[in-house]
Amino acid sequence: YWGFTDGKPIRNARKDVSDIPATTPLAEKIAREMKKMGFSFLGPTVVYAHMQATGMVNDHLTHCFRHAEVDALG
Repeated sequence: YWGFTDGKPIRNARKDVSDIPATTPLAEKIAREMKKMGFSFLGPTVVYAHMQATGMVNDHLTHCFRHAEVDALG
């Protein structure tokens, strides 16, 4: 997965929960690549959730105390 982001997390500046998407074009691309490798029950929403959970993308809201902490890790 990290190869899709050049090993660096994607830093977002979301201000409202409604700004957080369920999927992104990058998640769709990764899901397509994973399906080519044989992952049959994997879609872009699951891929994006994984990206969020593993720190590939920082979707913490800017006013959340974790936003700056997670951003500093990247």
